[in-house]
Amino acid sequence: MELRHLRYFVAVAEEENVSRAALKLHVSQPALSRQIRDLEDELGFLLLERSAKSVRLTEAGRVFLGESRAVLQRVEEAVKAARAIATGGTELHVGYAMSPTVRILPQALRAFQAEMPTTRVKLHDLTTEEMLTGLRDGKLQIAFMVRSHLAMMRGLHSEELARLPIRLAVAPKHPFARRKTVKLAELAQHPLIAFNRTEYPDYHELLANWFGTAKVKPHIAEEHDSVSSLIAAVEAGDGVALVTESMACVAGTRLSLTHLTPAPSPLVLAAVWPESGLSAAAEAFLTCARKAALEK
Repeated sequence: MELRHLRYFVAVAEEENVSRAALKLHVSQPALSRQIRDLEDELGFLLLERSAKSVRLTEAGRVFLGESRAVLQRVEEAVKAARAIATGGTELHVGYAMSPTVRILPQALRAFQAEMPTTRVKLHDLTTEEMLTGLRDGKLQIAFMVRSHLAMMRGLHSEELARLPIRLAVAPKHPFARRKTVKLAELAQHPLIAFNRTEYPDYHELLANWFGTAKVKPHIAEEHDSVSSLIAAVEAGDGVALVTESMACVAGTRLSLTHLTPAPSPLVLAAVWPESGLSAAAEAFLTCARKAALEK
């Protein structure tokens, strides 16, 4: 059995037609039919039920199709990995949340590239849920995110890198911008700008906890799906927002950050990686991130 037998079988199964599969594979129809027959003869059972115009998978064929796809996918990944090494470099896929990591990620990236110049880092700006999925699916080797429920980290390793204080973000000319502190209870009278509930459910849980301590309910006027749009809304005077102190690095002078009382518990910025462990490149990147976090 050769890989081409698996490729031919998958194509025929997906097209449910030998002629269409032959066109897709750029081989003749008789040659393709012969290859599938050879595969069935070698296996000792039928993979396809044939009619005049189409083919259908047998029960055994359906099982074999799933396994064949997995084998071909694994071979493709092996080729990519070997080609990267043969050409003198590898790729490291890193997930991150922009605002919480803005203080440490650039410094960690510079240090890593100096240490491992042949490894190309691909950064992926994702939500927490997307990063967790990427880590479990093998699409990310490491991610840097705000750690919330430990249950969400099941099957993954995590390590605290830094604690991020919570601040009130307002437009520079907002009355709160002249205050040293603002009471959480006062915010109930002001429209709140928040991140989108669908993509950032953890953020809304945090809001409920923060305002719960002040025994008030926030008035959420707008929801945004990105840091840049949230900054623009606050800057325009549409409302105020609760953000991490690191937001100052992103917003600059566009926003003013003020302390809150009672002070909400800081968020935990964590490095997260698969249970299977860290590759050499991911381990080196984590070391650089640890050093960057200590210097901030």
